[in-house]
Amino acid sequence: MSGNKYFDKIAWIITALSLVLTILFMNGAAFDIEAMAHNIRYKNRLFDSTKVHTIDIVMDDWDAFLADATAEEYHAADVVIDGEAYKNVGIRAKGNTSLSTVAALDSERYSFKIEFDQYDNDKSYHGLDKLCLNNLIQDATMMKDYLTYTMMNKFGVNSSLCSFVYITVNGEDWGLYLAVEGVEEAFLERNYGSNYGKLYKPDNMSLGGGRGNGRDFEMGDFDFNPSSAPASEKDGGFRFQGDFGMGSSDVKLQYIDNQLESYSNIWNNAKTDITETDQNRLIASLKKLSNSEDLESVVDIEQVICYFVVHNYVCNDDSYTGMMVHNYYLYEENGQLAMIPWDYNLGFGTFDAGSASNTVNTPIDAPISGDSSDRPMLNWIFENETYTQLYHQYFCEFLETVDIGSIIDDAYHLIKPYVEKDPTAFYSSEEFELGVETLRRFCEKRSESISMQLENEETSRNMNYVDASDITLSDMGSMNGGRGSMGGFSGNMPKPGGDFPFDINDTAAFPSNLSG
Repeated sequence: MSGNKYFDKIAWIITALSLVLTILFMNGAAFDIEAMAHNIRYKNRLFDSTKVHTIDIVMDDWDAFLADATAEEYHAADVVIDGEAYKNVGIRAKGNTSLSTVAALDSERYSFKIEFDQYDNDKSYHGLDKLCLNNLIQDATMMKDYLTYTMMNKFGVNSSLCSFVYITVNGEDWGLYLAVEGVEEAFLERNYGSNYGKLYKPDNMSLGGGRGNGRDFEMGDFDFNPSSAPASEKDGGFRFQGDFGMGSSDVKLQYIDNQLESYSNIWNNAKTDITETDQNRLIASLKKLSNSEDLESVVDIEQVICYFVVHNYVCNDDSYTGMMVHNYYLYEENGQLAMIPWDYNLGFGTFDAGSASNTVNTPIDAPISGDSSDRPMLNWIFENETYTQLYHQYFCEFLETVDIGSIIDDAYHLIKPYVEKDPTAFYSSEEFELGVETLRRFCEKRSESISMQLENEETSRNMNYVDASDITLSDMGSMNGGRGSMGGFSGNMPKPGGDFPFDINDTAAFPSNLSG
């Protein structure tokens, strides 16, 4: 009799467990099971950062593909990733500055985008739909993007996974690239679950908003006469005409009015399907953001502060905090907003590669030159003492917990043999060595300056906390000068009010676009 009771108890437990598992399976999205599955399926494969992975691109008409690269049209190819073959995927060249600059350098080392589901909606790489292969242009260190994404991920920011890959084409060496997880469906599921929100890549400059934008740049869109600009648009020395402005109000995430057409630079760069309801919800959030009203309902406080901690550490002017205001993703879910990082090959002060001491000592509470009130997604942090203190607290935690030196050293030892044999690299092994050493010293001095800013509670003014006069920022690879830089530039990018280092009427000397 007691035996029957014992077995009845076991049967009851098994039944209960089965019921729990059934509920979990049927409601997987609510418990983020699907996101975990995606995380396991490709995160620990291609994005295992402890090794350099291999990708062989197999294509019969490779030369024809390269000849048509700037058209950014997909071609069919097979790819073999770490020995796993994927047939009939889509591949195209990608980028903006990189497209024109590669061509100007008489090189064929384009950045690429692989779309696994281009010709078959059911095809993916262990759940990954889009893969970017960055050519490491304007980066003698080969690791500015890698370092930034790695720091973002280690500090809890929802950001792309990445790893180094050595590419061959039809079995022949092509070069060392950085593989980056595309910020698209798989990324959203991995970070937010299957019921993810809406994704945008705001941009009004036809430079960084997506496929084909690099072909839309026209030199005539520049207006070099600051006196013709409205006071609200003057940058002191030059601006873009009309809608081609250096960061329109909607791209700066300002509230303008309740008219949908006022936010076209957001809607036109939506990466998910959106409805009018979605648009109105975002406008309502931007209104509260601009008015610093009910912020916790419209801003993912922790995510955005952590994003700006790392972002402001790396001093990237080719971004939301820079002159042209782009290269970021905006994520919205239930009215709450967050920033997703993108494109840091011109970080660490190398967008304009000016004074290293000024850059290293960039005040963490004033990362934008001049008034930051026109960037409401950043400015709310400094308008409220509680949020400012939280930002400072997170900066301390970042400096204490993220071992930047080890990330640099590990990456250096990992990729050094591949740099030495890279047949298409923009920089020599000697330039790579100098670039890495410069990056290492930059980060040491940047960390020292920020620590002193926090200790002395002077975080909003340029102060000479650290002498970095022994550093030449362009040694890390920059937008100006040297191989892999923008053709036609032979010095620093102009500061507001400064002169352009080229003949503005010589369009042949100017690249077809600006943004990395």
